[in-house]
Amino acid sequence: MGSGSDDERTDAATQTPDPPRWLRNVILFLSGQTVSLFGSMLVQYAVFWYLTIAYQSGLVMALAALFGFLPQAVVSIFGGVWADRHNRKYLIMGADAAIALSTLTLALIMMTGYDAVWLIFATMAIRSAGAGIQMPAVSALIPQIAPTRNLIRVNGINGSIQSAMALLAPAAAGALYAWASAASDGAAASLIPIFFIDVATAVIGVGILAFIPVGTVRRAADAHTGYFADLVDGVRYIVHHAFVRWLLVLFAIIFLLTVAPSNLTPLMLVRSFPAGESQDVVNLAVLEIAFSIGMMLGGILVASFFAKRSRIGMIVASSLVFGVLSIGLGLSPNVWVFFGFMFLVGLAVPFFSTPSMTLLQETVEHERQGRVFGFVGIVMAVAMPIGMVVFGPLADLVPIEALLIAAGVLTFVVVGLSVWLPAGRRAIAAARRASQVAEHDPGTAAAVVEAEMHAKES
Repeated sequence: MGSGSDDERTDAATQTPDPPRWLRNVILFLSGQTVSLFGSMLVQYAVFWYLTIAYQSGLVMALAALFGFLPQAVVSIFGGVWADRHNRKYLIMGADAAIALSTLTLALIMMTGYDAVWLIFATMAIRSAGAGIQMPAVSALIPQIAPTRNLIRVNGINGSIQSAMALLAPAAAGALYAWASAASDGAAASLIPIFFIDVATAVIGVGILAFIPVGTVRRAADAHTGYFADLVDGVRYIVHHAFVRWLLVLFAIIFLLTVAPSNLTPLMLVRSFPAGESQDVVNLAVLEIAFSIGMMLGGILVASFFAKRSRIGMIVASSLVFGVLSIGLGLSPNVWVFFGFMFLVGLAVPFFSTPSMTLLQETVEHERQGRVFGFVGIVMAVAMPIGMVVFGPLADLVPIEALLIAAGVLTFVVVGLSVWLPAGRRAIAAARRASQVAEHDPGTAAAVVEAEMHAKES
């Protein structure tokens, strides 16, 4: 009887019909998102470079980080629930349209000659809030239109597309910015053609998505709990789950002490290695491309040669490597050494992010993963602007090189404490056990880590 029931369940799973015309819909969806992503990345790079070159101010960069990331963190608290309760297609289309409209408005105003920096910050905030709605909806829509058996392949293709865009967009943004700067009267005016390109790509993305049939997800009959009840349950789970709590703290440390200071590297580039506005744009593009190439190669290495290595080992080792590379960036004697260290920073990123995400997938129950990953996104989106609020103004008082070196040393100390303290040792031991169990029985890994944590704490 037991065996027959298992066979029946297996047959039922394998006979689940594929979504209608799923291959066409996936191709259309990824195509539209790629076009839209390209335009968004052009604006992201061009605006950041304009603020860096025009103002050369740590305070301005700190404000850019606040307006560019904090609205996304706030809206993401609600965005995940909206993606579960409403039609994800319309959420994505609405967010894309709002982002495009704000960018178009900014371009039209700047065409009149008015280019106050607060206008750019306001547009960055609107775009950030739109991303807080769009990102969870995009992540949740892919499983809705693609068969379960092909999700890994679709997600892999999507990741490859994003890596390719991270290589192409800086080069394209640099070329467009340099061309527009030579053809326009002011630095701000050089942004206008890039804004119009972003609007056009958003229209194309929304238009393609309109041809994909997507329904609203039907919730189970007992899934009518309120939003805040779900939110409170997620917070309570994280507070009482020692490993998840430890990993979120580590995420906050890395984004405060590594990601935030690294956002000052473009400012250091134009201050410490000045080469004229046109060459500065080229150097900024090379800096981003070096980072993107490193990150792409790091992802390949993790997926191929390090897939069976200790996940906790990679997380801790890469955290310490970030400290070393931050010191290296601060000590760079010339621009080419600086580019080399930025390449190594990109190379190290997948050794932290990939095993972190995998461990969370292995140690968190499926029904709570959405909320846990939502909080991971919130921590990342909040910690970096907070770090920039500290490091940005300091960059106007002391050399950025000194800030990078100090951040690297502090990373060593704080990461070392997180590993040495008893709570950290318990979390690491439980996570290692969960990884071992997951290789043989993925369904019980979450229960194992939770049981071990409770046993050790008691």
